[in-house]
Amino acid sequence: MKKGLVLEGGAHRAIYTAGILDVFMENGISFDGVIGVSAGAIHGGSFVAGQKGRNIKYTLKYANDRRYMSFYSLITTGDIVGKKFCYEELPNKLVPFDYKAFAKAKTEFYVTCSNVETGKPEYIKCSDMHKQMDCLRASASLPYVSRIVEIGKKKLLDGGITDSIPVRAFQKMGYSKCVVVQTRPEGYIKEPDKLLWLGKFLYRKYPNFIKALCLRHVAYNANLADIGEQQKQGKIFVIRPSENIKISRMEKNSDIIKAVYELGRKDALSSLPQMKKFLDN
Repeated sequence: MKKGLVLEGGAHRAIYTAGILDVFMENGISFDGVIGVSAGAIHGGSFVAGQKGRNIKYTLKYANDRRYMSFYSLITTGDIVGKKFCYEELPNKLVPFDYKAFAKAKTEFYVTCSNVETGKPEYIKCSDMHKQMDCLRASASLPYVSRIVEIGKKKLLDGGITDSIPVRAFQKMGYSKCVVVQTRPEGYIKEPDKLLWLGKFLYRKYPNFIKALCLRHVAYNANLADIGEQQKQGKIFVIRPSENIKISRMEKNSDIIKAVYELGRKDALSSLPQMKKFLDN
C-alpha cells in the first residue's frame, strides 16, 4: 500500500505547509509519493530533497525583494513571480536547491498544472528538477498575473484552477493511503472568482480554460466535501489550519509569515501521533 502526501497551494498562505514539512523531516516522516499544487509543489520539492528550513529561509529573506513577488516584477517581466530571480538565481545561487538529493530520493514527485487549451489538470512527474524547474513554475503561475508556460506542446498555468487538492488523482495513481495538507481552515467555502470578467478577456482564445475558471469554486467546494467524507471514513488523514490564517498572497510582514509557519509546525506536532497510527495501520 503506497503512502502519498497531497499538498494544497495558496501562495504565501502555503508557508503553513512549510512548517508542517519541516516537522515531518525532523521526525523522519517519509512518503512513497508527493503531489503538490502551486506553492504546495514548491515546498514539496524541498521536502523531497530533504532541505529542512529552506522554504521559510528564502521566504523571510526575500519577501520584501521586488524581484521576488511584486507588481514591479509583473510590470517589468510579465510575471508577478519573477522567473529569472525565483526559478534561476534563488535555487541555483542564493538559497541553493539540492538537485542531487532530489534526484536520488526514493519518493516520487508530481506537480499539478492546468492545461489552458483543454481546461483539464495535468499531473507531471518530476525526477530531474534541474531540467524540470519550469514544471514547478507552471504549477505556481497564477492566472491574470503570469504568462502562460509552454512545456513541450502544452500550455500551462496554476494547477489550483483545475485541481486544487488532487487527492482523487493521487489515489488513482495507486497512493491509497494519503495524508492531505490543506491551507484553509475547516468550514471554508470558496466563492466565485470576482475577476472572471478579466479572465474571459485574457483567455478568450481558450474557452475550456474560461469554463474551468467559471467552475473553479464549484469544483473546489465539491473537493472539500469529498475530502471531509473520506476523512470521516478513515481513508485519508487531513491536516488543516487549526486557526484562521490571516495572511495575504503577497505578504511582506515577516512577523505574519513566521506566525503562519509556526502554526503549521504546531498543527503538525499535535497531529503526529494520530498520523503515525494512520500510516502504520
